[in-house]
Amino acid sequence: MRKAPIQSIIFGLLTLAGFLLAQGLHAQEKQETNHAYKPLTIKLDDDGAKYVRFILWHQMWLESNNLSDEGLKKNINFSIRRSRFLAYAQISPRFLILTHWGLNNLNASNLSKLGNDSDAPQLFLHDAWTEFKVSDQLFIGGGLHYWNGLTRLGSQSTLNFMTLDQSRPFVHWHSLGYTDQFARHLGVYAKGQVGNFEYRLAWNQAGKNGFEANTAGDEQRLIYNGVNIPDKSGNEVGQHLVQGYACYNLWDKESNKLPYYVGSYLGTKKVLNIGAGFFSHPDGAYDGSKGEHVDVQHFATDIFLDMPVGQSGSVTAYASYIHFNYGDDWVGKWAGTGSNFYLHAGYYFKPLKLMPYVSFNSGRYNGNAELNRQSTDALNIGVNYFINGHNAKLTLEYHGIRPAANRNAQGSYSGDVSQFRLQAAIFL
Repeated sequence: MRKAPIQSIIFGLLTLAGFLLAQGLHAQEKQETNHAYKPLTIKLDDDGAKYVRFILWHQMWLESNNLSDEGLKKNINFSIRRSRFLAYAQISPRFLILTHWGLNNLNASNLSKLGNDSDAPQLFLHDAWTEFKVSDQLFIGGGLHYWNGLTRLGSQSTLNFMTLDQSRPFVHWHSLGYTDQFARHLGVYAKGQVGNFEYRLAWNQAGKNGFEANTAGDEQRLIYNGVNIPDKSGNEVGQHLVQGYACYNLWDKESNKLPYYVGSYLGTKKVLNIGAGFFSHPDGAYDGSKGEHVDVQHFATDIFLDMPVGQSGSVTAYASYIHFNYGDDWVGKWAGTGSNFYLHAGYYFKPLKLMPYVSFNSGRYNGNAELNRQSTDALNIGVNYFINGHNAKLTLEYHGIRPAANRNAQGSYSGDVSQFRLQAAIFL
């Protein structure tokens, strides 16, 4: 007599449980596996001064849809936030080459039937640069690079965020989609360290890929795509921009071999840095009402703290103030003319491998002065579980954004976002 389907399922689960229990007891008899991470490196000489280093990482997301939208049926969505491969080679003490590629934001709504549709996320080049050492205090490089200015988080590593991801709206990646390719520009840069002082400076070409197009109905609106619009003499303007960032290391010095600033050291360093930066794009915007170009100029200050607390854990904290100037009353996708304040802080409980954290972002922009709610605020509350440091971790986060807005007919604000996000991240 055939077993009922439910009986078959129970029998299968009991068999599987017995197998897993046997495997667990057998594993306890063996010496515990060493999970310590060792960089994936190929030595090109006996002493390891010449080498090729490989880094691979995946960040998988599971997130709710917008809980603030009462008209939506609650749902869970899966996505690949990042799938990346990076390789760099120190072929001599004076020469370095780096290549970084991958994809972003692959989800069920943009999967391609055969993996080659034009509207689907594709593997693309994130970074590609060469670098030459001029002296111990000066290195010069060029290509598609991530040596960004303005703030520390403008060049933040995606491997070791303290928070789940870069805070949204992307005020620190403020040029994303306007003048760059996913926070990277084509250009040249200089970087170095002089004692405890660290600097980076870049001269880049502006990309012609702005979110906002100068369509027929927009001639009178200030838009950030001045590079696409000739001046009154028919000459191209707004083609280049300059950005830079400098900081002073009061305690331990950080490495600047690569541009990617560490999000949290989990107590392995004692770091206190005070920094300042700028972003200058002459003729970057276009004022249709005046028929002339407008300079885009930003500056910022920030402070970063990461330090152990006894033997029990460590604290990480960061704060920044940014003054944005895109021209009179301009408000865009990430920021606008006015000011932005950002703060995040977390505490790592080393014995528990847990790090709860909170981040807050508030932008007050001139173009929103007439709205009932004038500031755009974002709040993230989360916790990291470090299975093996940043090399293998889980992050659960509540994410919320309350954009500047007028009340709708029902008396509530529209455009609010709130959701839960879970990330599984591994990098090697």
